[in-house]
Amino acid sequence: QVQLVESGGGLVQPGGSLRLSCKATDFVLDSYGVSWYRQGPGKEREWVAGISPSGDSRNYEGSVEGRVTISRDNSRNVVYLELNILKPEDTGIYTCHARGHQIYWGQGTQVTVST
Repeated sequence: QVQLVESGGGLVQPGGSLRLSCKATDFVLDSYGVSWYRQGPGKEREWVAGISPSGDSRNYEGSVEGRVTISRDNSRNVVYLELNILKPEDTGIYTCHARGHQIYWGQGTQVTVST
């Protein structure tokens, strides 16, 4: 089945880290730009980070820059989002989005930052 599947979310204390994964199944991800979005409780969905198909270009939303790293392994058909120095306001559902010949959205993975 053609889809994006996220994993790696969970409950973490403030200051902690997580690495999220976005894996493409039944299509090749290396020709797609990929972005991560998040939606916190009661908030609109917001863009977090994006990476070009080759991985040469990466961009970050201002509030996460310096704490978040997006990367990809095209040999594994996966894009990662490493979250560091997590804050309670980083809580939300993190979803990946692939744009290329087609557009795909994943179902999301929950990140909760709390004591």
